[in-house]
Amino acid sequence: MAEKLTIIGGGMTGLTAAYLAAKKGQKVQIVEGSDKIGGLLNTFEIGGNQLEHYYHHFFTQDAELHWLLKELNIAEQTGYYNTSMGVFRDGKLYGFNGIIDLLKFKPANLFDKFRWGLTSLYLGKVADPTKNENVSTLEWFYKYAGKGMTNALWKPMLDIKFGPYADKVPLTWMIGRLAQRLNSRKGGDERLAYIKGSWKTLLDTMKAELEKLGVEIITNEPVTELMVENNQIKGIKTKSLEISGGKYLVTIPSIFFDKVKGLPADFGGKNIEYFGAVCTILELKKSLSDIYWMNVADDGFPFGGIIEHTNMIPKEEYNGSHIVYLSRYFAMSEDLANMNEEEIKKVMVPPLKKINPEFSEDWIKNVFVFKTNTAATVCDLNFSEKVPACKTDIEGLYVANMTHIYPDERSTNNSIRVAAEACKVMGIDTSDVPYGASLSGKIGF
Repeated sequence: MAEKLTIIGGGMTGLTAAYLAAKKGQKVQIVEGSDKIGGLLNTFEIGGNQLEHYYHHFFTQDAELHWLLKELNIAEQTGYYNTSMGVFRDGKLYGFNGIIDLLKFKPANLFDKFRWGLTSLYLGKVADPTKNENVSTLEWFYKYAGKGMTNALWKPMLDIKFGPYADKVPLTWMIGRLAQRLNSRKGGDERLAYIKGSWKTLLDTMKAELEKLGVEIITNEPVTELMVENNQIKGIKTKSLEISGGKYLVTIPSIFFDKVKGLPADFGGKNIEYFGAVCTILELKKSLSDIYWMNVADDGFPFGGIIEHTNMIPKEEYNGSHIVYLSRYFAMSEDLANMNEEEIKKVMVPPLKKINPEFSEDWIKNVFVFKTNTAATVCDLNFSEKVPACKTDIEGLYVANMTHIYPDERSTNNSIRVAAEACKVMGIDTSDVPYGASLSGKIGF
């Protein structure tokens, strides 16, 4: 008789775990609280095509995601693109793609730039992320990269991404981030990958394959209770279902655990905080800039990143429209956490004229706003001590969620890595999943 596995949460971690378990002959069901699977990978229609609510691309070194695309027979739908980066600082846009651009960056002097280059290379190529968890990124930069580039670049970027937690970000996280970016570059060019037809291609194919493998996908059923007897999980209850037997893997963000009866007070990183994120997506008649990824390092802007999607994917894919993401992380204590869609639009759009003085709201064809309260975990010093063990103290109950991405950055690839490690802990053979450059799935397994 096939073993039974119930997965709570239908994001990428849950979907991948279901795929891996079902491939090995287990009877699998996914229980998702919302009306569709996919989580942060979901898309909408714009310019006659599909686009992610929150910008997505992946890296050439993302071995786990490349493996999954090949497994699903959609690897040939991957495109690779040279992209550009820029920094908006002191009211001016600077390219940031190599040595020449660095030398042209006026907010810092030559010595500051030299120190910045050396320290960035050290962190991205040499430093050991496992030995720097108790070190503040910001303090390290001030000490080794110097005040010039730290004040001109690093501090503004940490402030806009981490808000009140900017001085608590462990150096471990920054090492992982720089390693990811540097390994995706050849010379000064960064090659990024994207799936033709958007991540909807991946989700639709994944769903079809899961159904072919006999996986039952249940949506609109948030879990309300875990039934535990003698420290062993017997089943779960949702708003209208009761499921019993087998093992259970929880993949939902830990901020939802308070809504589930029967969980111990310290279960699965229950007290870990999360950042929210908002993406305001503009469909424009004209291009805002020639930069794909622009970091906004000046004070007073409501967004920290401007990602012009059609500077990676040709605008012809969107009926000639230019697609721009205005991105901002936020702490739950910030005003943005409570703003509605119309309020967000009013805040986000007007400052674009400071970025491009020619910008006019007449350029706008459509504006879309997407907001989540579970964009990333708040990773502070020694965060690994908060990451829960995948195998819980309750027999038959396992957890693998966004906390296990640490010390890496949230990504589709890292979710696959975490799912593979969770399956391994549950006794499922995942030896066919390759190891890439991911730092995820190493803590708690």
